[in-house]
Amino acid sequence: MKTLRLALVASVASLALVLPSIALAQTAAPKPPTPGEVTAAKAVAEARDAALADDTVAWDIVEGLTTEVGQRMAGTEAEARARAWAKARLDSLDFKSVRIEPYNMQTWVRGAETAEIVSPFPQKMAITALGRSGATPPEGITAPIAYFPTYADLAAAPAGSLKGKIAFISHNMQPTQDGSGYGFAGPARWTAPALAASKGAIATVIKSVGTDLHRNPHTGNTGWADGQTATAAGALSRPDAENLERMLARGKPVTMKLVLTPRWLGETQSGNVIAEVPGTDPRAGAIVIACHLDSWDLGTGAIDDASGCAIITAAAKRIMAAGGTRHPIRLLWAGAEEVGVFGGAAYGKAHGGEAHVLAMESDFGADRVWRVNFNLADEALKTRVAQALAPLGITRGTGEAHGGADVGAIIEAQQTAVVDLSQDGTHYFDLHHTSDDTLDKIDPADLRQNVAAWVAALMVLGNAPELAPAVAPHGE
Repeated sequence: MKTLRLALVASVASLALVLPSIALAQTAAPKPPTPGEVTAAKAVAEARDAALADDTVAWDIVEGLTTEVGQRMAGTEAEARARAWAKARLDSLDFKSVRIEPYNMQTWVRGAETAEIVSPFPQKMAITALGRSGATPPEGITAPIAYFPTYADLAAAPAGSLKGKIAFISHNMQPTQDGSGYGFAGPARWTAPALAASKGAIATVIKSVGTDLHRNPHTGNTGWADGQTATAAGALSRPDAENLERMLARGKPVTMKLVLTPRWLGETQSGNVIAEVPGTDPRAGAIVIACHLDSWDLGTGAIDDASGCAIITAAAKRIMAAGGTRHPIRLLWAGAEEVGVFGGAAYGKAHGGEAHVLAMESDFGADRVWRVNFNLADEALKTRVAQALAPLGITRGTGEAHGGADVGAIIEAQQTAVVDLSQDGTHYFDLHHTSDDTLDKIDPADLRQNVAAWVAALMVLGNAPELAPAVAPHGE
C-alpha cells in the first residue's frame, strides 16, 4: 500500500509539472502589434499628452459661456442668447455645418420664494422652488408640518392623512464617487411632492437633494401624475432642513408659512446646437458626443453643464485639427435637458434615421475622469481604449455604460454602442442645481485631464473598424 501511495504522489507531481506547459502550449502567444497599430497608438498618446498640457479651448468655452451668458434656463431669452453664443463660438473654431435646430416647449419660471417657521420657534429658512412646482397664493399659505424622515415613510402614510398640511420629506444622502447617492435620495424630489399631494398635502418641502452643508437650496425638476393639479413644492437648504428636523424632535407642532409663486409662460422656443467634424469615411456612421447647453437659474451653470460642452468641444477641435478620424464626429449641445430632456428627444426624432455607431456624453461636472465603462461587444477595442486612458489614471470599470440623458433617445432607437468616461462625483452634489454652480469651482488641471481623456478615447474609437452602424447611412 505504501508503494502504491508513493507511486500516486509521484504521478500527481509529474502531472503538476506537465499541465502548465500543456496550458501554455494551447494558449496562443499574444499577437504582436503591426507597424500601423504602433503608429496609431503613438499618435493617440501624443494627442492625449498635448491636451493634458493645454486647456485654451476648454477654458475659453466654460469661462465665456458663464461670463457672457450666465444662467441659461430652458425656453427663456437667456437660453436663446446661449444658442446664438454657442453657434458663433463653434463657427469661430472652424467646425462644419454648425446650425441651430429649434423646437417648442412649455416653459416654467420661478417667482417669489420664502419660507419661515411661524411657531413654535419663529425664523426664516432658505428655500427654492422645484421645477414644475405649483404656486401658493401671492400671500402664501400657513399650515402645520407633517414630517417624513424617508420617502418610504411618506409612501406608508394613509390616504387623506395629509389634508391641510405641508409635507416635509427628508433623506440621508451621502457623497459617493460614482454618484449613486443621487439615485437613493432623488425620489424625495422626483415624485414625493406628487405623492404627498395625492394624500391631501397642500404643499411639500423637501431636504435638498445634495451633499453640502451650505445654506444653498438645490433645485431640480419634480413630476406630477397625468391630470394631477400641481401644488407648491420647494427644497430647503440642508442646514435649514436639519434645523427643522431638530425642531420637530422637540415634540411640539411646527407651523410654516410658505410663499412660492412660479408660473408657466406657455409655449416658447428652445433648440439644439449641432456641429460636425467630417470623417475620412462619410459612410462609416457617426459618433455623437453630447453635453447640454441649458442650466438651472440659481448659478451660472459652470459644472452643469458648461464644462461638459467645453470638454467635448475642445477634444473634437484637437481631433479635427489633426485631420479627423474615420468616423464623422457630431457635437450635440442639447437644449432643455434640465426640465425634461427635450433636446435629446428632439435630436432622436430629427436624426433617428441617420447612421450612428457610438454615443457619449459629458454631464457630471469637471472633476477628474477616474473610470471607463463600455457597452460594446468587441473586447480588443475596449482594451485599446483602456490602454490609451491608463496613463491618465483611468481604470476600466466592470459595469455597463449607459450614456447620458441627451443621447438616450438615439441609443434606444438604434441600440448604439456607448462608452462612459466617468468623472469623480464625490463633490458634484455639493454644487448641483445650486447658486454655488459657478466658474470658480472648476479646476483647470482637472478640466485638462477630462479633455485628454476624451481625445484619447475618441481617437481610438473614431478610427475603429469594429464600429459599424446599426442603421444604414442615407442613400443606401
